[in-house]
Amino acid sequence: MSIWNRAVLSSCLCLASALPAAASAADAPAGVAAATQLHALFDEYWETSLREYPTWATLVGDARYNDRLEDLSAGAVRRRRAAIADLAHRLEVIAPDGLGEQDRVSRSVLLYKLHSGMRVNRVVGNEPVEPTPWFGNVTPVTQMDGPQFWLRTVVQSTRFAATRDYEDYLKRLAALPTYLKQLTAMLQAGIDSKWVPPKIALRNVSGQFDPMADADPLHNPLFGPFKSFAADANISAADQARLRAAGEAAIREQVAPAFAALRAFYSGTYLPAAREDIAATKLPGGAEYYDAVLQLNNTTSLSAAQIHQIGEQEVARIENEMQATQQRAGFAGTRAEFLKYLWSDPKFFASSPDEMLMFYRDIAKRIDPQLAALFRELPRQTYGVRAMPKEEGDNAEHYTPGSVEAGRAGYFEANTNNLRRVARWQMTDLVLHEAVPGHHLQTARAQEIAGLPVFRRHLWFPGYGEGWALYAETLGDAMGMYDDPLDKYGQLSADVWRAARLVVDTGMHSLGWSRDRAIQYLKDHTTESSDEIVAEIDRYIVWPGQATAYKIGQLRIAALREKARAALGPRFDLRDFHNAVIDGGAVPLDVLEEQIDRWIATSR
Repeated sequence: MSIWNRAVLSSCLCLASALPAAASAADAPAGVAAATQLHALFDEYWETSLREYPTWATLVGDARYNDRLEDLSAGAVRRRRAAIADLAHRLEVIAPDGLGEQDRVSRSVLLYKLHSGMRVNRVVGNEPVEPTPWFGNVTPVTQMDGPQFWLRTVVQSTRFAATRDYEDYLKRLAALPTYLKQLTAMLQAGIDSKWVPPKIALRNVSGQFDPMADADPLHNPLFGPFKSFAADANISAADQARLRAAGEAAIREQVAPAFAALRAFYSGTYLPAAREDIAATKLPGGAEYYDAVLQLNNTTSLSAAQIHQIGEQEVARIENEMQATQQRAGFAGTRAEFLKYLWSDPKFFASSPDEMLMFYRDIAKRIDPQLAALFRELPRQTYGVRAMPKEEGDNAEHYTPGSVEAGRAGYFEANTNNLRRVARWQMTDLVLHEAVPGHHLQTARAQEIAGLPVFRRHLWFPGYGEGWALYAETLGDAMGMYDDPLDKYGQLSADVWRAARLVVDTGMHSLGWSRDRAIQYLKDHTTESSDEIVAEIDRYIVWPGQATAYKIGQLRIAALREKARAALGPRFDLRDFHNAVIDGGAVPLDVLEEQIDRWIATSR
């Protein structure tokens, strides 16, 4: 999973910024005037998003707002909602007729984004609860999400090369008490309006605050930048001592007490008020809310019942292929015996963190030279493999995006904290998904497409982004990365996992399944350990709909490839198809289909 794709429309959108562009184009031809107005709105959307979501700005490489955090006050939430509706209206009045093709697509993509968010907001109502822009979940702090996670990522992505960088960071730390008080008020608003998550999934959240509630700076992860200063940093020894002392004071006097207060509220008030049932359809918005988040995540109009059926069909298909692969591996026992062997033999696990990183880096280097056979053009931005911070604990392997603007590489984050979490037969598939040709290749390429409005270079739709990464796993066959049947079994294990998600997500949130039934389904049909299955089911409980994005997106991209192959015959080139998919940045799946249809027509 790629982390930290949070750009969203913000609170300060107003007519003023668009009107000058419209007035200056008054005497221009209609199409030119409309395009000028449109691009003014695109620029407004992007600039206000960065200003209103300063930590997102840091992640995309814009350091202008590194001294602040988001405003989570009730007034800011309501202004942002009003601004979304306002911008959508101003986009709608710009007729697509007369616009160039790329402008029409950009208009359509942004309207889709805004309307999807507006739909979730309508269901939630006027309560000062802000659904996350990418997943639509209405709980800002769970075992999967919250400042206990994303603040570490922000620190990792912040450049610390000058005194100003540290002074900005000190201001950001000083803003934490206010931010966490606003966050606490939002959690209380969720209690008051009954927009709260299931209690069973939140049992470990309070303990996740412990590292940041530690008043000892040396043990608090947010003190990290002050522990050592880069050798090439232009900071005098006196300033280093001053900044380090200020950092110590910020941790003791601001950061730790604020997180301790949030922890006390969460454990003493929020957790007891969480609900006992698990279905999203039991929330105040009921079935309408679940339909809205399904659409937001997989960007299709598929119903819960249709998604459930697709999942069952895919599980059956993949299980047959897994059985054949087991036989190809020469293992004559039962499925259960095969899994016991795969999860128990020491040869399938790294013996040290360094060895795990060596395994992953070797896989990456074997993939890299083969990408030219699958893509006409590749991104220039580099990526690396590194160990995730110890503070992340037993987190899943994931990708942290780089930034062209900041000159920062992307990274595949390996879980070296638990060497038994991932077996070697799973590693090839993980690199293909998280790095290349998956998340890194797609997001890095999007950042480098000069013809796209800047907002589209950083946009994220789960159906497209996770669908592409799951599709990228299948490309390992063409690269010979699955010649070992055990590596192929690892890919199929990941594939059946994503197919089973369709079944259990819709089962729990729409069809009345219990948590125990969902857990048992994954035990019967996937290869993961019991602990992993329980953790994943709890993830789906607090992120309704998100888990459906992967498989739905993968199937749509694969279907478009076969559609193009059938239409173009000998003219079909897989390299050109792949660039046609990724060179427009992330888009809703329906928009992607329109783009590929146009590419087919042009290629003819």
